[in-house]
Amino acid sequence: MTAPRVTPQQAWDALVAGNRRFIDGGPQHPRQDVERRNELTNGQVPDAALFGCSDSRLAAEIIFDAGLGDLFIARNMGHVVAESITASMEYAVANLGVAVIVVLAHDSCGAVAAAIGQMEQEPTAVPIAVQNTLAPILPSVQELWLREHRDTPYVDVSAIDADAVGRVHLAATVNQLLRSSRIISDAVAAGRLGIVGCQYQLSEGRAVAVSAVGHLDITAAEPVAAA
Repeated sequence: MTAPRVTPQQAWDALVAGNRRFIDGGPQHPRQDVERRNELTNGQVPDAALFGCSDSRLAAEIIFDAGLGDLFIARNMGHVVAESITASMEYAVANLGVAVIVVLAHDSCGAVAAAIGQMEQEPTAVPIAVQNTLAPILPSVQELWLREHRDTPYVDVSAIDADAVGRVHLAATVNQLLRSSRIISDAVAAGRLGIVGCQYQLSEGRAVAVSAVGHLDITAAEPVAAA
């Protein structure tokens, strides 16, 4: 087990500072030069890992104004936990010594919208691989729908908040990561690792911390939009 080089709070605060620079339009593009590239030829020592949606608008190093070797990243459609994702995050924790895992969702998510569509009474047909990938999002759709609609389990797309579904699914993703990995859960319990669930706002560029697990305070340094 590789020990983290920073605390979960320090790792998270560095990401918050980078996101603030991005929001304000003054990114530094750090550690992206030839020297940094050469420095990394013999190994990597990122302090943060990120699991996010594969949407092309979620370029993590840009959003958090990070450089080469700063973030260990795994992404898929709708940030759905799969064995390969768990393995990637376990490697980041156990072998690379990351101190924080960020789960990055976003508003206007196509995967969430597609999952909502699958809960209609007459859903649109999708390829089997897409159907299987969307399946873990469906409980979040139904959970939110049934909070206010008890008359039918079938969702009316016009009457449900897709971004709210995304936040429910984000929480479920964080929980699933913890349930699927003793390595990750033990690291959190020992204070070596924190997990932050974020929902990225496309129009503002803001990564809003929605939830956190571990020894860190997500309210201490929230990024603020430029005046």
